[in-house]
Amino acid sequence: MATKIRLARGGSKKRPYYRIVVADVRAPRDGRFIEKIGSYNPMLPKDSEDRVQLNVERIQYWLDTGAQPTDRVLRFLDAAGLMKREPRNNPNKAKLGQKAQERLDEKKQAEEDAAAAAAEAAAE
Repeated sequence: MATKIRLARGGSKKRPYYRIVVADVRAPRDGRFIEKIGSYNPMLPKDSEDRVQLNVERIQYWLDTGAQPTDRVLRFLDAAGLMKREPRNNPNKAKLGQKAQERLDEKKQAEEDAAAAAAEAAAE
């Protein structure tokens, strides 16, 4: 059976609380799980010790049996020193979309035209 270490959402509307669970990959996100191995409370400050709680022994057991962590859980495990997460690189993330780029080009062209007209008027 393929297993994942992932987050299962709990809490009320606009007040999320997550359990870190080991679950079958076919199970629903908030549905059946095999074991609860930690918790994550995003409402707490980032420097709070209670924000992420992990049962390190059980996590190590499940990693040894082949469970794959999701990317968010892998971040927690990297912070705890259990696994290494390679940083990702998306060079296209900072690029503008096609329409935004067109608007920027039009704005630059209008500024250049205005500067040229001002230079012509000053030359006369």
